[in-house]
Amino acid sequence: MNELTTDLKLLHEATLNNLKNSKANNTLRAYKSDFKDFGTFCAKHSLNSLPTEPKIVSLYLTHLSKNSKISTLRRRLVSISMVHKLKGHYLDTKHPVIVENLMGIRRVKGSIQKGKKPILINHLKSIINVIDDQKIDDIKKFRDKSIILVGFGGGFRRSELVSIDYEDLEFLPEGVKITLKKSKTDQIGEGMIKGLPYFSNENYCPIVNLKKWLQISNIKSGSIFRRFAKGTSLTDKRLSDQSVVLLIKEYLNLAGIENKNFAGHSLRSGFATVAAESGADERSIMAMTGHKTTQMVRRYIKEANIFKNNALNKIKI
Repeated sequence: MNELTTDLKLLHEATLNNLKNSKANNTLRAYKSDFKDFGTFCAKHSLNSLPTEPKIVSLYLTHLSKNSKISTLRRRLVSISMVHKLKGHYLDTKHPVIVENLMGIRRVKGSIQKGKKPILINHLKSIINVIDDQKIDDIKKFRDKSIILVGFGGGFRRSELVSIDYEDLEFLPEGVKITLKKSKTDQIGEGMIKGLPYFSNENYCPIVNLKKWLQISNIKSGSIFRRFAKGTSLTDKRLSDQSVVLLIKEYLNLAGIENKNFAGHSLRSGFATVAAESGADERSIMAMTGHKTTQMVRRYIKEANIFKNNALNKIKI
């Protein structure tokens, strides 16, 4: 009997470990951060946070709804549910008290989400031009230009961008192949390959700038986008995904562009929006961005064509 109990205990521990490994580290950190806020709410009102029950979660969502978007409420719900699963507890997130409360909140607040602004071609050129104008060493110029141009050209998430290693690159006459080992929507690591062709204008070409960066940095293995220490002393430490956001905001500011509504995701959404404006279909956009569903891509296409296919264009005044 003791042997059977031990075996079940080991299986339980192994199962919980599998659940943890099914999620990326960034995702787990987000779950913990969200759950910490839920725990604070429960402690303040003398409620149980783990395990909890649907009516307590519903109260928390109502509390959040005063100052949060619907998307934030849904993310917190997922986080609370996942922490319960990881700890071996069950939480019915489909309980009517949660589902109907969310429906009511959405009806009161409205469900339109205003995302971060995309980096369009005029923004992209302004960023690259202002980097060129900076009185900094070429090694930093080419690193920063490569980050921006490769991020835009490949429709990368910021976490994907900083995860690229030298071994993931294959330069060809047509451009460069970049193997993405894992991403937010590819947790099991099936991977995907993105192909970036040469641009006609070399100053804004991701491949030309990437080659110059690799040459000047002398990187031959490991992470291609690394941190500097003490000015322009290159380290072997991988750049953080938050650094991408800071770079974008810094150079937009230097270019005289209000940067409050731009973020790391602006490179990815910018690629999709510009591609849609140029006539690319949703399948070719999804092949580059790695989107698993058409919902978000169709939103980019709709926004890109808001003036192009506007019925008001048919009216002559």
